Amino acid sequence: MSNAYFKVPDPVNEPVRAYQAGSAEKKSLKAKLAQMAAEEIEIPLIIGGQEIKTGNLVEMTAPHDHQLKLGRYHKAGAKEVKLAIETALEARKSWADMPWEHRASIFIKAASLLAGPWRDTLNAATMLGQSKTVIQAEIDSACEIIDFWRFNVYYMTQLMGNQPISSPGVWNRIEYRPLEGFVFAVTPFNFTSIAANLPTAPAIVGNVVLWKPASSAVYSAYYVMRLLQEAGLPAGVINFVPGSGSQVGNPALASPDLAGIHFTGSTAVFQGMWKTVGETITEKKYYPRIVGETGGKDFIFAHASSKLDELVTAVIRGGFEYQGQKCSAASRVYIPKSLWPAFKEKYAAEVGKIKMGSPEDFTNFMTAVIDRGAFDTIKEYIDYAQASPEAEILTGGGCDDSKGYFIEPTTIVTTNPKFKTMEEEIFGPVVTIFVYADEQFDETVSLCDTTSPYALTGAIFAQDRHAIVQMSNALRNAAGNFYINDKPTGAVVGQQPFGGGRASGTNDKAGSAMNMLRWMTVRAMKETMLPPADWQYPFMNES
Repeated sequence: MSNAYFKVPDPVNEPVRAYQAGSAEKKSLKAKLAQMAAEEIEIPLIIGGQEIKTGNLVEMTAPHDHQLKLGRYHKAGAKEVKLAIETALEARKSWADMPWEHRASIFIKAASLLAGPWRDTLNAATMLGQSKTVIQAEIDSACEIIDFWRFNVYYMTQLMGNQPISSPGVWNRIEYRPLEGFVFAVTPFNFTSIAANLPTAPAIVGNVVLWKPASSAVYSAYYVMRLLQEAGLPAGVINFVPGSGSQVGNPALASPDLAGIHFTGSTAVFQGMWKTVGETITEKKYYPRIVGETGGKDFIFAHASSKLDELVTAVIRGGFEYQGQKCSAASRVYIPKSLWPAFKEKYAAEVGKIKMGSPEDFTNFMTAVIDRGAFDTIKEYIDYAQASPEAEILTGGGCDDSKGYFIEPTTIVTTNPKFKTMEEEIFGPVVTIFVYADEQFDETVSLCDTTSPYALTGAIFAQDRHAIVQMSNALRNAAGNFYINDKPTGAVVGQQPFGGGRASGTNDKAGSAMNMLRWMTVRAMKETMLPPADWQYPFMNES
């Protein structure tokens, strides 16, 4: 064992590449896109480092092009989940005991691989499989994953450095151990970075993991798993088990060895998982750590003193980047009546310039939504608004699934601040605007706070500092990530730890030491140098 105190490299955020015309990085990525689009792959389960093919296959196609077949993946079932749990628990024996600096080295190497030779692969996989534009993929599947791995290692060392005081003759110490059992990581389709972070954050501090990626994002998740293997992650530490929620989730949640859940997805699914854990708690060996980030109904609230151009830009980027398929996407907007005529004219004109199509065409700002289910659900909301006397369509409204799942950037203007699309999460390119009377500013801010059950992100716009203070205080609990004169999306690891409360999750702040601590369990140790040799205390002597 090494007898030195190690210091990991200070993390810095990975620079975002611009992919400008004629650049080498653009040429390289386009070549990788063409290569991967031309080949079909077969994705196995990976349990204990071994590839397992169940024969229960699912086709993978690009959301923006039904004819673009990316390959097939094998689905896990109860038998494979049982094997994965047994394999993980066996791997835990050596992984938990591995010196922390060697665990750290694996993830620092993974970050370096992604910053270099793997960057095009992860970006191309995310663009093809999840229909992200080049900049959305670069921010997500390259930069944010790199940041998670570099910063999370650093946060681990920060936490371990937090030690208690010692009195004379005593040495007090705190040991940060991984949880017993296994962690079940359930990841969403919309961010490859979340898919990479949820299984690896617990693993960095010594936990073993079962990873169930979203069925619509197995393609990019598989390449993340391959990258971790190349970085030297030991077999069995993270076990890759794609499949349906019932076939994978039910046996994982039923296991008495479940030590934690790391989840991002829908509120209903998360509540169902929590309920299952509660109903089976007497059969568990541990009280599982439950960490989840779920939905959002994220707002932009504008004061009359807002700057027009900045507000328009924030609504467009916040509402329509990645087709509104972000937990943090702006989906309800409050505009004062005095600002509305100028905002309406400029906003409609700018939205009209948005180009939509394949992510392989780098001139597109938007592409397709993820799958048939999402397309149908979003269209239902648009149809509802079109038929309602309380709403009108300001932009978009068109839906076309003939080639891919394309929905125009749609803006609904409603006269009802509690209109359905102001309250419910849509998870698509739909923004609803309520125009409020300037003299009802206070009441409308209160409405913003109480309209939605969620509290994930929110943004306010104003130049009047008194208004900024008032809105910040009134909306204190309405958003876990709060933005002043900026869009409510784009949290950066190390800068804006991400998470929300209320129905949006447990607010354990991905991208911070707060999240890493959830995967550690503390042992406090006291060593006495000169233990007492007499059981009697001085106060007992009366002479």
